[in-house]
Amino acid sequence: MTKALGNLDKFEPGTRLKSWLFTIMRNTHYTRVKAAAREAPGLLDCASSRPISEATQDWSLRSKEVYGAIQKLPAHQREVLMLIGVLGVSYEETAEICDCAVGTVKSRLNRARAQVLEFLDERSPQTLVERHDHLLENGWDRGADQRR
Repeated sequence: MTKALGNLDKFEPGTRLKSWLFTIMRNTHYTRVKAAAREAPGLLDCASSRPISEATQDWSLRSKEVYGAIQKLPAHQREVLMLIGVLGVSYEETAEICDCAVGTVKSRLNRARAQVLEFLDERSPQTLVERHDHLLENGWDRGADQRR
């Protein structure tokens, strides 16, 4: 907020304030991530940054696979996937944040989803849903360490 207030003269009237603020927040985050990578090598391996309780083996492994697949995406596809798929930002707001057309956002999102599925060696999004349902039907639960 202090950056936004300090640069209020750069805000263009008629544009969405929320998107402008989000862009400032995103760019600040990227700057901090780059600085942290330079200043604190090995931070990701730090034991204090790990969750207290690990997920079950199947879910833990799958989440690492999904994370790895998302990290393989080009930056512009990964950004759109995170904004829409994770944060729930609208296509229009995502287009403003990424400074591109709504059609470009839709295209990037579609390609990102397809690429993640390909990295995970899945045929379709339905396969993921079916696999999840199958695990639950056979007594596997996210919170349980073993079969019921």
